[in-house]
Parts: sequence; C-alpha cells; structure tokens
Amino acid sequence: MTAPETLDQHLRDIVQWHFSESTGTPFWRDWAARNDVDAVAEINTIDDLTKFEPFQDDWLRYEQPERWIPAAYKGRPYNIFETGGTTGMPKQRLNWEDLQYDYSQFAETLDDNDFPPGKNWLMIGPTGPRRLRLSIEHLANVRGSSVYFVDLDPRWVKKVIANGDMAQAKAYMEHVIDQAVLILKNREVSALFTTPRLLETLGEKISIPDAGIKGVFIGGTEMNPQTVRFLIEEVLDNRVRFLPVYGNTLMGLAHSTPPTAENGFSVTYYPPHPRAILRVVDPEDTSRLVDYGAWGRVELTTLTRELFLPRFLERDEAIRRAPTDKHPWDGVAEVRPFQATQRKIIEGVY
Repeated sequence: MTAPETLDQHLRDIVQWHFSESTGTPFWRDWAARNDVDAVAEINTIDDLTKFEPFQDDWLRYEQPERWIPAAYKGRPYNIFETGGTTGMPKQRLNWEDLQYDYSQFAETLDDNDFPPGKNWLMIGPTGPRRLRLSIEHLANVRGSSVYFVDLDPRWVKKVIANGDMAQAKAYMEHVIDQAVLILKNREVSALFTTPRLLETLGEKISIPDAGIKGVFIGGTEMNPQTVRFLIEEVLDNRVRFLPVYGNTLMGLAHSTPPTAENGFSVTYYPPHPRAILRVVDPEDTSRLVDYGAWGRVELTTLTRELFLPRFLERDEAIRRAPTDKHPWDGVAEVRPFQATQRKIIEGVY
C-alpha cells in the first residue's frame, strides 16, 4: 500500500478500537452518543477527521483518568504523564506501551558512530511527571546504554521569569549546568540530550566535543536557522552529531532532516506515521492546510490504541514542508511558539 493508503487503514483500525463496545474508550463512546456520530461508519480517510472539531485542551485537564482507559485495557496499571501546567491544571495522558514502542522504533534510526551502543548518556531536562525521562532512558536502554540525569523544573523557571526575577532564573540555570559539568568531568559520557539554551550555556563552561560527546539530541523549543548554525559550528565545533528532535507527551518523537549549510540550517521534522500526523493549518480556518512553504499553526492527530487525539492545536507554528522519498508525508519546519512574532513568549531554560 502507499503511505496514504496505509494511513487511512490505520485510522479506520484506531477508530474501530476506540469507538467499539468491546475495546472502546468511555470518553469517545460518550462523545459519539452525545453528538449522534457513527464514527466507525463516517471516519474512513484522513480527510474525514475534519468532521471532528479541534480537540480541547481541557478534556485532558479535567476529565478523570478512567474516562481515557480503553475497555481492552481496563484493570491494567498505567503511567500518568503531564504536559504544560505552568499555570493551572496540567494536561495528562495515560501510558501502557506507547512510550516503549515509540522510542524503540526511533532507536533503530540512530547511527552507531554518533550514538555508540553500550555507552553512557546524559540528559539535562525535566523529569518528574513528564514522559521525557522514561522515554530517554528507554531509548538508551534498548541500545544497551544507561543514562545520567540532571533534573530541572521548567514550570518554576517560567514563574520566576514572569515575576521579573532574572537573577534567580540565571542562578537556577547555573545550578543545573554546574551539575552537568561535574558529571562530564568525572564520568565517561558519549551522548547528550538537552535544550538549545542549556547546550549553549554548557558550551560556555566546557568543550563538549573534548568531553567525549559523539552525538547530541536537541529539543524543547524554537531553533531558528541562526541558532542551529551557531550550535553546530560554534558550540559543537562541527565535531559532534547534532540531532534535532521534536516531540511531546501526546505525540511521540518526530524525525528530522540533517540541518546543513546547503539547506540553510533549516530543520524539518517528519512525524512517526501512521501513529501521529502533523498538519500545518490556517489559524483562522483550521480545517484548511496552508500551502507548502507557508507558515501556519501545527495541528497534531495521535492514532494509537492507547490514545485517539484528533486535531489537537499545538502551541507551535511552523512552515509546511513537502514529503520526501524517505518520509512520504508532510513535515513541519522551523517550529516556534505560536504567534511568536506578535507576543512575548517566556521560554525559560528552553
């Protein structure tokens, strides 16, 4: 089957799963009854997803966990992962096996020269209730590696910055980086996972290539071409594999095309089809895709047996990029916070 045919078949399977009596999810079965929708009959192709209104944030904030448990999973313990929550109740999702599957698949794409199996990794990023810590640890473990962790609390940093206490925010970042430097000076580490801002700050304290790092996973937030070039050429001295990643608690992990001088250091991400779809839509009419090469808001659809999440409008905007031979579906490029050019965005340590 072609990529679109595979995606449509996967969509039908997931809709059947979440809306049927034997395996379905209480939230979606109630939604269908309330809206008089026969989803199994009406949702046959990806284009049919526009029959759903955009998914509402508050459903993940205020619906109780049992509302999201598919009947087939009832009675099984689960992980609870959070996203957001800088102010108010965070969004939450349940996990049984999605995390392990998503990151095992991603592990198979890594080059052994850049991320040598059996070597130690270091993650500088949020752990706590977020999916990221377990994800990175699983990604390392399936490649025979182990991970050192330096934790941070982005919610606290954003509050500090919002209150105008830049001195405390700077002190917190120094505290985080000092811990990372200590590990790198005393342990053998070959791979690093962190955010653009933390990578830059770490590079001011220590030579990352000379510390033995072969590959860097970089994620978190906006990386414009100027930032990407600076990190590759100035911070990593063109001696470390720079691997941008784009993902979150609701999606999994998207693949990226290598940023080079030839492509202007522009990073494009392709979602893990058929389990997740990224569209770039018109903010004024989210049922409509923007043209290739145009900016728009990022819309996520998650299609797994654990989570059916149609048309979730991310807090990001991006350029819509065309499919490639390797990834025959749409990509998103130069991701940045939604309306970043129109309002002040507090990124904190990201």
